[in-house]
Amino acid sequence: MNNPRVLIAGTSSGCGKTTAVCTILALLKRRNIDVRALKCGPDYLDPTFHETVTGIPCANLDPFFCEGDLLRYLLHENAGGRLTIIEGVMGYYDGTGESGTDNSSFTVADRTQTPSVLVIDAKGASASLLATLGGFLNYTDDSHIAGVLFSRMTAMNYANVKRLINNRFGAKIVPLGYIPELPEECRIPSRHLGLVSAQEITDITERIDKIADICENTLDIDGLAAIADSAEELKFTVPDIPKYPPVRIAIAKDRAFFFYYRDTLRLFERMGAEFCEFSPLEDEPLPEGCAGLFLGGGYPELYTDRLEKNTLTKDSIAAAIRSGMPVIAECGGFQYLGKKLDGRSMCGVLPHESANAGKLVRFGYITLHANAGGVLGPAGTVLRGHEFHYYDSTENGSSFTAVKQSGKQWDCAVMTDTMYAGYPHLYLWSAIPSAEAFYKKCLDYGRRNE
Repeated sequence: MNNPRVLIAGTSSGCGKTTAVCTILALLKRRNIDVRALKCGPDYLDPTFHETVTGIPCANLDPFFCEGDLLRYLLHENAGGRLTIIEGVMGYYDGTGESGTDNSSFTVADRTQTPSVLVIDAKGASASLLATLGGFLNYTDDSHIAGVLFSRMTAMNYANVKRLINNRFGAKIVPLGYIPELPEECRIPSRHLGLVSAQEITDITERIDKIADICENTLDIDGLAAIADSAEELKFTVPDIPKYPPVRIAIAKDRAFFFYYRDTLRLFERMGAEFCEFSPLEDEPLPEGCAGLFLGGGYPELYTDRLEKNTLTKDSIAAAIRSGMPVIAECGGFQYLGKKLDGRSMCGVLPHESANAGKLVRFGYITLHANAGGVLGPAGTVLRGHEFHYYDSTENGSSFTAVKQSGKQWDCAVMTDTMYAGYPHLYLWSAIPSAEAFYKKCLDYGRRNE
């Protein structure tokens, strides 16, 4: 199957990648092209913008979570043969490990043989932009960079810079246009975890449409599509995913809880799960007939008043968990299960209290080693995850030892026979047996409560 695709990379965070990707997606949709979007790294927020434009859930491509073969398979599965725009993370080469480039956007491009387009912030520069471009092109033997576009640029400056690029680099790089300085009403606001989510911006569709109007004649969409068409066919092994009897799993979905890895949900769906959404913000009880529960991360700290008052949801969750319903609660979901969040009463299933630490507490990729057995597998089970939060709790659990690539480690998370709850977000494609273990616990609970 043909897999047309291109990775939109940046020189750094804040250079305009997300704006560029949303604009490109909108302009492709205007041309009636069936397009998909993916996001490099563990980020949850940028995918909400992609989904707003495409109407299709956006998944993550993360080389820390997936080896090359699985990474290519998941790219193939999520793309479905459609033109796919992949948004990079941070700067193109920014990553981890001794080289500093492990698990970077470049790693994704390299392992999937995906051509890349570099976004460069052009504010206050002209010929110097070629030095930046040349540095990125020559940093490795094969950068995979095939095109370049600029943000915060004027038409006059672009005409000059395009001429200079063609003179210096020739056919090696394709200039694909620019995004001019945007008016305030078109910009995307941010907060402590990065951009705000798309669903929090009431006029986000109008903002993206305005940007697309502005860029209709400044971006070379045909040239970008030609780069995507040049991508090699993906080669991979199809993983063997077991199929089980169907089970219904309740999942919290609203503005307070929406941090979920789409591929982890799809993994459970492949096994036979049906996810049933409910909203703690709307004081909805758990959907009937469910045998498992997902409480994802998000921004519960922004809605503590409502969450405290919504006792129907809290009581429903507490009763289900105490009756033995299997649950996965990550970060914000973990806080919600505690006694208090910013002094407000939450579910009270766990004894901890959570509050803003006033700084980034724990951040980055971690490998989790189970110190004892539980709902996700026996002692010694290894999981891969990620933390990024400004809040901390009085008791974070000790069921796992978290190990960073630097060697730093700490105890974290609570795991019992029916519960995983902690700050680490888990990507369960990296540990399919753990997903199976949870699924089987849901089946057991469902049979006992028929």
